[in-house]
Amino acid sequence: MAKKFTASSWQLKPDAKYNSKLVAKFVNCLMLDGKKSIAFKVFYDAMDIIAGKIKDTPPLEVFEQAIANVKPMLEVRSKRVGGASYQVPMQVRPKRQQSLGFRWILAAARGKKGKPMSVRLASEFMDAYRKEGAAMTTRENVHRMAEANKAFAHFAW
Repeated sequence: MAKKFTASSWQLKPDAKYNSKLVAKFVNCLMLDGKKSIAFKVFYDAMDIIAGKIKDTPPLEVFEQAIANVKPMLEVRSKRVGGASYQVPMQVRPKRQQSLGFRWILAAARGKKGKPMSVRLASEFMDAYRKEGAAMTTRENVHRMAEANKAFAHFAW
């Protein structure tokens, strides 16, 4: 009889080079068309570029800090009250913070054109590490929207 896999029995394995589950998760988001080996190559090349440019900090630390810097604390969600829709600021759950951070960094890297993906990804990681760049701009815009709509916070559910 075949073993059934459930969400609780399946575990993400850490990557081989850094032994980090965060890296494995990020590579799964980076992957296109099921080509994981190419995604790992792009990620590791980006880490090598970071290691060459930022000498005093290990590249894994730059990656982790970049993700932490991009994670949003607040976001706005639409809520219908009566006949009107309000943009209600709400706290973001940790799992969603991480997935939004990944998504914004990847969108920013994919938005740059004319260079290999590993170079674009490395530059986006370094920008996010220094709290600048397109992914940080997205985060600041989300926070600004939440701040502007905090008058509707009492509608949070």
